[in-house]
Amino acid sequence: MDYVLASSVAILQIIWIDLLLSGDNAVVIALACRSLPPHLRKWGIILGAGVAILLRIIFALIISELLLVPFLKVVGGLLLVWIAVKLAKGEEAEEKNIAASDKLYKAVWTIAIADAVMSLDNVVAIAAVSKGDPWLFGFGLALSIPLIMVGSQLIMKMIEKFPIIVWAGAALLGWIAGEMIATDPVVGTRLGIEPHSTGVYIAAAIGAALVVAIGYWLKTRSRAAEA
Repeated sequence: MDYVLASSVAILQIIWIDLLLSGDNAVVIALACRSLPPHLRKWGIILGAGVAILLRIIFALIISELLLVPFLKVVGGLLLVWIAVKLAKGEEAEEKNIAASDKLYKAVWTIAIADAVMSLDNVVAIAAVSKGDPWLFGFGLALSIPLIMVGSQLIMKMIEKFPIIVWAGAALLGWIAGEMIATDPVVGTRLGIEPHSTGVYIAAAIGAALVVAIGYWLKTRSRAAEA
């Protein structure tokens, strides 16, 4: 009876974690696929979600070792900043003539890189809740599949109506990047930043502002060059 109760509580916790953390991945997929032709967007979402889940399974096998690597979150955070700026800036003029298949590949590649960085938190959270139970862990990973796919399609439709969501999504990635860098074991210790402290939120805000500022500057510069 105790096991059933504990498992039920763990399942509810996993569902909540997936609802909270899968949104980030859905944003990445929607942003990366927004420039694809309509007939390729569905494939972009399917392949992107598939990559996201595959990476989570891989990370589940090696997560303990990954978390011990110094400066891993710093590298990941900087990589995420680069991806966020690229997504906010949009395509260059010369990229508009690229074949659709190449665009699909590039979209999935962007999703793969970003999700490799962002899946760590989700996997760690689910692993902590499941406490070594392979069935609970598998349930958490399986649940994230429909959440990511449905979330991506909803966000894609919203982007078409409200383009400013692209900037909001880029800012979200910048926020996550700032958090990752501030919570790196080495950086946090040297700067005296405790998890969930004000310092983490300040770093996250700086990351979001930096992405938006760089993206806007590059986009303005590109338009001026075209003119």
